[in-house]
Amino acid sequence: MKYFSLIIGLFSIGIVFANVEKKYTQEEYVSTWKSVAIGQMIQYKIPASITMAQGILESGNGNSMLAQQANNHFGIKCHDWSGEKIYIDDDQKGECFRSYTSATESFEDHSKFLKERSRYSSLFALKPNDYKGWAQGLKDAGYATNPKYPQLLIDLIERLNLNEFDEVGTETAIPTALIANSNSKASEIQHTVMLHKNKIKYIVAKKGDTFYRISKEFSVGLWQLYRYNDLGVKKDVVEEGDIIYLQPKRRRSKSVETFSVNNPLSLRIISQLEGIKLESLMDKNNISSPDELLPRGEKIALK
Repeated sequence: MKYFSLIIGLFSIGIVFANVEKKYTQEEYVSTWKSVAIGQMIQYKIPASITMAQGILESGNGNSMLAQQANNHFGIKCHDWSGEKIYIDDDQKGECFRSYTSATESFEDHSKFLKERSRYSSLFALKPNDYKGWAQGLKDAGYATNPKYPQLLIDLIERLNLNEFDEVGTETAIPTALIANSNSKASEIQHTVMLHKNKIKYIVAKKGDTFYRISKEFSVGLWQLYRYNDLGVKKDVVEEGDIIYLQPKRRRSKSVETFSVNNPLSLRIISQLEGIKLESLMDKNNISSPDELLPRGEKIALK
């Protein structure tokens, strides 16, 4: 009986430990959501570094109750929200916060929240890599009441090197025809492999990159790179900031139903941003010209 009690006790302890939720580090948070932040930057012109730093700060690296229970990573309250809601004690008891079906939806709503409110309009006149201006501007516009809010964001950005993601958001960095010059040596170019929200490995191209160098660095055939990135013709140079997939893209999105066009983009660019095969997107949306710019407001089916 003593042995049986001991076994039951150990089993109960095991259950307790098994139910303890994993706590995510800042580095793990960045690794998980950086591709989403970069995509939002290209769509809305909000520095990815700012989006990432706000997400880390507001959600406690994704560990907060609001992030865990409502997928709300930015502490956005209900205001004029007509979607799902959650009530949590914050500055006051039982405050209403927006609730999302996925964290990706939270990132999208955060971008729209800033873009569609006039009090933040001056921020969009800043250079896309001016994270210090954005940090101070958010505080001045009333996003947070903490007087140290700008410095908290800046400290996170500089300690985690989040500003490196902002370079993808320059005008020349939008993935287009994947054309550029190539003067630097292969030994000078090193890449960090990232995991896209659609569960595909990719890199962000640097100045002087070529498909040949990338193929050698990752031991991937040139023909595979061309196919993975929906290139019908062989090219050997890429543009700084291009998203280059090292694995086949998916036929559908794993997280969101549609893509809202807020700046004129082509279906080919959306294919790269969302990690979905171009042919599949063309079929889903009955579009035969993947390089034509789509008008603002267009909804592109991803599933």
